[in-house]
Amino acid sequence: MKNPPRLSRSTRTKAIVPVVLCGGSGTRLWPLSREQHPKQFLSLLGEHSLFQDTVRRTTQVGHVLGPVVVGAAAQRFMLAEQLREIQIDDAVLLLEPEARNTAPAVAAAVHFVAEAFGPEALVFVMAADHAIADTPAFVAAAAAAAEAAEQGHIVTFGIKPTRPETGYGYVRVRDGAVPGAGGAYAVDGFVEKPSLERARQFVEQGDHYWNGGLFLFRAGRFLSELRRFEPETHLRAREALERAHREAGAISLDPEPWRACRNESIDYAVMEKTDRLALVPLDAGWDDVGSWSFLERLPASDESDNHAQGDVLLEDAHRNLVHSSGRLVALVGVDDHVVVETGDAVLVMAKNRSQDVKKIVQSLKQRRRVEAEQHRRVYRPWGHYETIAGGERFQVKRIVVKPGAQLSLQMHFHRAEHWVVVKGTARVSCGDKSFIVSEDQSTYIPLGNTHRLENPGKVPLELIEVQTGCYLGEDDIVRLSDSYGRVEPAAAPPHGA
Repeated sequence: MKNPPRLSRSTRTKAIVPVVLCGGSGTRLWPLSREQHPKQFLSLLGEHSLFQDTVRRTTQVGHVLGPVVVGAAAQRFMLAEQLREIQIDDAVLLLEPEARNTAPAVAAAVHFVAEAFGPEALVFVMAADHAIADTPAFVAAAAAAAEAAEQGHIVTFGIKPTRPETGYGYVRVRDGAVPGAGGAYAVDGFVEKPSLERARQFVEQGDHYWNGGLFLFRAGRFLSELRRFEPETHLRAREALERAHREAGAISLDPEPWRACRNESIDYAVMEKTDRLALVPLDAGWDDVGSWSFLERLPASDESDNHAQGDVLLEDAHRNLVHSSGRLVALVGVDDHVVVETGDAVLVMAKNRSQDVKKIVQSLKQRRRVEAEQHRRVYRPWGHYETIAGGERFQVKRIVVKPGAQLSLQMHFHRAEHWVVVKGTARVSCGDKSFIVSEDQSTYIPLGNTHRLENPGKVPLELIEVQTGCYLGEDDIVRLSDSYGRVEPAAAPPHGA
């Protein structure tokens, strides 16, 4: 990992270190969002994913240093690949061994910033899965917040409400700006998700803002408040960082002290208790993209007030929200519904029940259904694979390997594999042999043989893999060596073999 220098006296109070929290699961956007590929990695609003848009937006905010990205260890390579795609090469990945809510995540990140840049560095905390329509307004609000943070305030960004929303928390402000804080308001209190009637009152009163979960502060100021209100989280997060495994571009937090951190949000841990809080209004087209109802806030796609994305055909249908990932979706005589199609699942629900999708996800998890966790397409550091077909004792996958990448050296206890190259060139190691397989050629990997697949070419390698055997689960892989550090101590073969 790069070891950034401490800020000089001339820049110490001007540079901003973005901290991007990337640990959300996005269950209310199922079936498009899955546990292993959550909404922040999806391209819902344009060419880039929500995570990529968030990181790109930070580069517009004045004197910005490389972002600190806090995410799950299991998503390390997805994070790295998405950063590479947008040409961000100075990010630091702070990897959580398990999810512990936003208070420990922010604590570890701010400890890192204070260690690397000093306690006077400004930290800008934001979620990876929010949308901002007006970047110049976002930049202006960040500048105002930085001015207030320079004066020692912990700044929250209040989103100007555009409707009576019952799914968000609110922040109430007092009359008058905070002296010397760049037009920021003093905070009078937090309000939990209100009833519809109270939400209407908040909009009419004009002194309540949505709590958008964005914060800007000096590293030292936040850590002193965290120590004051949550000393155990302050201590354990620091220990997890001190004992972390560090390598180029990534810091893997130590699991033992990390699990001792309280599972608490940053709002409850610090923001609702501190007397240092100030609010800067943010009117920049913010949206948390928290449920399928976000489609309703995009321009309608027809005169019947439908909002459709993808291959969609509508007849005598009104006010529907429809998303197709590939197949044709047709609606006839249907009003006020949400319909979402993916390769392995279709969601149909009344539009006013969009907050209840998480109940379906919970039910899938209870039934141990794979649709709760991953898509048919599964991403790996070397590329991705997609399950095409399967049945008793066989499974067919399409595998894509990036140029120069290679799979681990591995073996299986229960399955043999047939590989057919359809594009590019493969270098195959099987047993003590190594050979090239070109387009329209194939090879066979017998059960129990050590093997590796590599793409030595300049274009993506695509092949069809046919697996045969008595057990075809992904846990029937014994990695003997791996370019991506995924080798673990040998375990007993699955099913007691």
